[in-house]
Amino acid sequence: MMNELQVRKPNRLKKYDYSQNGYYFITICVKDKHELLGQIDVGANCVRPCLSEQGHIVEKEIHVLSETYDAVEINKYVVMPNHLHMVIVINNSGRTDNSGRTQFAPTISRIIKQFKGSITKQIGFSIWQRSFHDHIIRNEKEYLKIWQYIDENPMKWQEDCFYPK
Repeated sequence: MMNELQVRKPNRLKKYDYSQNGYYFITICVKDKHELLGQIDVGANCVRPCLSEQGHIVEKEIHVLSETYDAVEINKYVVMPNHLHMVIVINNSGRTDNSGRTQFAPTISRIIKQFKGSITKQIGFSIWQRSFHDHIIRNEKEYLKIWQYIDENPMKWQEDCFYPK
């Protein structure tokens, strides 16, 4: 008798256009919480991620996203040992190509798919957990709270839900 496959719960907001202008808080995890991206370095009055070779590839690709997509900016990010957080800003207002046609922003899913794919190609195998977590940032108060969370994430690494206990 075959076991039924687990049905995944949709993790995107129904009927929301993820290509529209806005700020999006994204978390992408490494498969099985493996600490492939680096470690947290605790020094004199300083806590910061110390990136591995794979972590440097991830960081480089974060910067490439803004070059790949004209309407996309990575506003804030942190690469942690087994996950990363970033704020992706989509601003597609008034963008046109050389022929005068309006350029449309890609969806968040498309951006993340390209991002993960590029890293997988460079490393030679996929390190990623399936999918990603997103949160649509709705106001300045949320934005500032998320900015602070990203800033403080390395300092709170041992309290993090992604910390391998």
